[in-house]
Amino acid sequence: MRLFWEVARRAFRRFSTYRSATFAGVFTNTVFGFIQAAILTAVFRQRATVGSFDVRDAVTFVFVSQGFLVVMGAFSGHLTLAERIVSGDVVTDLYRPVDLQLFELASDVGRAGFQCTVRAVVPLLCGGLAFDLRLPSAPRLWLLFAVSVALGIVTSFGHRFLVTLTTFWTLDYRAASQMATVVAMFFSGFAIPIVFFPDWLERFSRLLPYVGFAQIPIEILLGKLHGLDLVAALASQVAWAVVLLVLGRWVLARATHRVVVQGG
Repeated sequence: MRLFWEVARRAFRRFSTYRSATFAGVFTNTVFGFIQAAILTAVFRQRATVGSFDVRDAVTFVFVSQGFLVVMGAFSGHLTLAERIVSGDVVTDLYRPVDLQLFELASDVGRAGFQCTVRAVVPLLCGGLAFDLRLPSAPRLWLLFAVSVALGIVTSFGHRFLVTLTTFWTLDYRAASQMATVVAMFFSGFAIPIVFFPDWLERFSRLLPYVGFAQIPIEILLGKLHGLDLVAALASQVAWAVVLLVLGRWVLARATHRVVVQGG
């Protein structure tokens, strides 16, 4: 655990040095939040609700999701490890007396931790100044939201780690990364809340791990999930996190064998 903490702490500090990129990203997320909010507000002029969402729910969803886009790594379907696989520097990583998956997870947690401090907060504050957002007053919901976000970060890492490992076979991560990004953005709720989907597509989306990136955490924050539905949602996030991490370990073992066979 000490190694995990140190790697995460250093990743947090490393990303905190990119101040210009951070402020530019905050500005972009906030602007897109207002654009999306305007579009959804126009939709709700024609009807009172969509699924379980009213206009306050939808606008709140927009600004929270914009804040957590980068936290969840939604714009990138791969890890920087992919570039080291292409260059061959991954051999050095494999020589280290540390678990590669755990090392990458710790680094990604540190990255996400820093993004939570700025990228996730500013769009929400700006949105709150312009709109009547539906944010809970009960600490319990904020705590459950934080737990769900943490599970989403781990699940997102597991997904991107698997995509990254395909580079051992393809030697080019770009196509897989771009496809993974599009799929994750669509089914997670980042592009549009999945309650706007047709019923059959919404039900299908809720079976996938991507809803744990945005839809489930924000539904918890909005107080949409109660009792067994809340337990089931969190359990699905835990299950997908475990499945993706275990699958990642298995694929990494196969990939390591491939490196040895190739003479790495």
